[in-house]
Amino acid sequence: MGPHQRHIIIGGNRDLFRPSAVFLGVVALFITGGVMAWRGYGNIGFDVFLFVVAGWIVSLCLHEYAHALIAYRAGDVQVAAKGYLTLNPLRYAHPILSVVLPVVFLLLGGIGLPGGAVWIDHHAIRSKVADSLISLSGPATNLLFAGVLAAPFWLGVDVAAHPGFWSGVAFLGFLQVSAGVLNLMPLPGLDGGNALRPWLRGGGARMFDLFAPYGMLLLFALLFEPRVNQAFFAVVDTLADAIGLPTWLSSAGNNLMRFWR
Repeated sequence: MGPHQRHIIIGGNRDLFRPSAVFLGVVALFITGGVMAWRGYGNIGFDVFLFVVAGWIVSLCLHEYAHALIAYRAGDVQVAAKGYLTLNPLRYAHPILSVVLPVVFLLLGGIGLPGGAVWIDHHAIRSKVADSLISLSGPATNLLFAGVLAAPFWLGVDVAAHPGFWSGVAFLGFLQVSAGVLNLMPLPGLDGGNALRPWLRGGGARMFDLFAPYGMLLLFALLFEPRVNQAFFAVVDTLADAIGLPTWLSSAGNNLMRFWR
């Protein structure tokens, strides 16, 4: 699709590029939860729960938006027509896998599970490098978000003044790091593996495509193996410490948001 056709799509329907009401509603819940946790309104556990879950959904939307935006810039303009650039999670190819399942795993295990959401026309992408960057842009967004959340701790914020709020911030940052690490695993179907896919040829490419639909199942199997699980969280804790996220505070946030216990 040439530049003129790209111009028609852009000029023809600017709603394809505006943040959706659904996304803005989730952002509003995120801000509301943060204000409630800051003020200690009502049940602080519920406040942190609302703040973290809404913030996690916001990060899932940003992750998929990054994939779609880089794909759009690299030649797949149809991602706009599919609604991927509106940040609306309901427009994703698999809302259950992309939003519901990651939230369930967040509540059950406190882990930032990656989800599969946007369909990219890889034949429309101009280069292998661009194709790899599309895959890497999602986890890069998670790690960038983690850095933003860690920034107050670099600056020596007084955690004791609003402990519930800051524990939620730390835990949300921990989730971003865990999501970034998981997504970068070089497994078929995950972003790390998908970044390698453009460079594979012949039998390697066919083998990758054969296992790609089962990448998430393979990930589950690996995480349930005690040694792999321990090594994974050791890496996440090390990275979280490196960027200034207090792991003890993120653990407190994880416990606090489970207000039903």
